[in-house]
Amino acid sequence: MKIMSGNSNLPLARAIAGYLELPLTDAAVRRFADEEIFVEIHENVRGEDVFVVQPTSYPVNDNLMELLICIDALRRASAKRITAVVPYFGYARQDRKPGPRTPISAKLVANLLTEAGADRVLSVDLHAGQIQGFFDIPTDNLFAAPVMAADIQARYGDQSLMVVSPDVGGVVRARALAKRLDNAPLSIVDKRRDKPGQSEVMNIIGDVKGRACILIDDIIDSGGTLCNAAQALMEAGAVSVTAYITHGVLSGAAVSRVTNSALKELVITDSIQATEAAKASDKIRILTIAPLIGEAIRRIADESSVSSLFD
Repeated sequence: MKIMSGNSNLPLARAIAGYLELPLTDAAVRRFADEEIFVEIHENVRGEDVFVVQPTSYPVNDNLMELLICIDALRRASAKRITAVVPYFGYARQDRKPGPRTPISAKLVANLLTEAGADRVLSVDLHAGQIQGFFDIPTDNLFAAPVMAADIQARYGDQSLMVVSPDVGGVVRARALAKRLDNAPLSIVDKRRDKPGQSEVMNIIGDVKGRACILIDDIIDSGGTLCNAAQALMEAGAVSVTAYITHGVLSGAAVSRVTNSALKELVITDSIQATEAAKASDKIRILTIAPLIGEAIRRIADESSVSSLFD
């Protein structure tokens, strides 16, 4: 098999290739003067099982086009099977029609990947599980929970833990993590969102007094929801609040907001390449999921079970 990467997250691609003890495929992904993307593969991939690592994070449209063109180049170079490894799946939050005359962009992106020539998709913590059904090709949705649970046990295992979902929609994810933490108790932050990007915490469901709270979610974007939830938990008597988030989008003033919040620490994975501001913040820590993705790639290539990774 071969591992190829776009420009979205080269450090993660190199770490995955290192885990698999393979070199990255020699390819050039560059732009013309008008920002048109050009891909050229400098080695033979005919009959190969190729995995293209490319999170579609900011700038989302550029990185998505890079991925599509990489897939097309591989298809035209007669690769046997092409797997799009998209640790962070952009447009995943547009998975339904929230109102009249609005798109379901996640389905559109699924169609684009399939039409470009992808034979399989590998992602991590999709925003909504049903997005797997948007694809007519095999789709594997990995979970970062085992990596996070191991880190939580190592750092907070001796404390009285409470796993907290920042909204009702994340309860399933929070319950899965709580189960891995010796069936830790579960709490929910009930919030009302007035408009996109803003949220107002209304109520804490569950007794968090005296507990070390672990907030769990798949995406942190502006950080408003998470910081408001942390403040509400501290006011409700929590000893500390630590957030574990898979995808650190951290747009706009999010890093500053997290740094000045009641959060003890924000832990994100390297599914998205961290900005310099995020790396410099003393409240933000990064966990790598390269071994998780690398092992899933190995199992896909070997035609062995991926789901047993999470047993």
